Amino acid sequence: MRNRAFSGSAYLLGTLATSVATVPALPVLLAPPAARGWAAWHRRRAARLLGVPADGQPSTRRNLAWALAHVAAGFPPGLAALMCLGNILVAAVALPFWWAFPADTRPTLFSFLDVHINNWATALIGSSVQIALLGAAAWWGLPWLARLHARLCLAVLAPSATERLTERVDTLTKTRVGVVDAHGTELQRIERDLHDGTQARLVTIAMQLGIARESLTDDPDAVGPLIQQAHETAEGAMTELRAVLRTIYPPILADRGLDGALASLAARSNVPVRIDLADLGSLPASVEAVAYYVIAEALTNTAKHAAATRADLRVERTGDVLGIEVTDDGKGGADEGHGTGITGIRRRVAALDGTVRLDSPPGGPTTLTVRVPCAP
Repeated sequence: MRNRAFSGSAYLLGTLATSVATVPALPVLLAPPAARGWAAWHRRRAARLLGVPADGQPSTRRNLAWALAHVAAGFPPGLAALMCLGNILVAAVALPFWWAFPADTRPTLFSFLDVHINNWATALIGSSVQIALLGAAAWWGLPWLARLHARLCLAVLAPSATERLTERVDTLTKTRVGVVDAHGTELQRIERDLHDGTQARLVTIAMQLGIARESLTDDPDAVGPLIQQAHETAEGAMTELRAVLRTIYPPILADRGLDGALASLAARSNVPVRIDLADLGSLPASVEAVAYYVIAEALTNTAKHAAATRADLRVERTGDVLGIEVTDDGKGGADEGHGTGITGIRRRVAALDGTVRLDSPPGGPTTLTVRVPCAP
């Protein structure tokens, strides 16, 4: 509750400042790029206060409408917050020193009452009443006003149904293009691995067996070592083939299920992992594969880059959405552009129409949150 009071007061004071600043800046804010940036900042600010995601990107018309409406919608509650907090400050600081003011300029009880403080009884009782009443207003009323303004902000700046649909289509188009590209890249990788590894070993086996066949009549003693070499080469080919197949669909998922696969990942991790795994029910194979890849990559990142001493893994299913959260106590500051594997995670999750959120402030902790639809 205390945080709500402080955050609500700060929000309203910021609203007052920006509503006043909007008037001289209005000619600039009428430009679509400026209006878009201004509206996006207000939308993030309101969403942060309400604890909800900043939704979508509204049209230019809504951005311009908010630039105009913010003056009328933001000034009254902001001024109310300023007067409330200002009178509390006066009661706490000025009223106890009523005697230091000239008789005709002594402070009054509340800013709107013409009741001057002329003795200690009035000062003590009046300041106590003023602090109590205005403190209650600041404690309960200002957070309510702030949330009301924030809801109005998000309502005005929320995308329309048509805008949401357009944005959704654009997102799906981009993710599907990414999936096609990723699929092509994956096929090329598999072909390269098979060509350079397994195929080369199979050719070697064929050559060794051919030499062994020709040696049956000329040098029978050489046949045994050649067959042994062919056997060893075949084992190497099988090992490489299993490695390639493991990148397509981890066999451990088919053998032990997702919970067993995650337990195996945690056991092999260089960082101690605490697992909180709820009952997930039956999941599509594609969802299990993505979840396994995401968690494996996240734990690898933790071991390589985070300098962490512990990681926490939480996997739960809420309705038709699978939620994955990986947190570590490392140094934070994860950068997606420096080989941390987050780009690959985003691409795989986007293929299933999921979302990825990375929170990694400098100094830690780092939290990776993934949501994947898992409807059959």
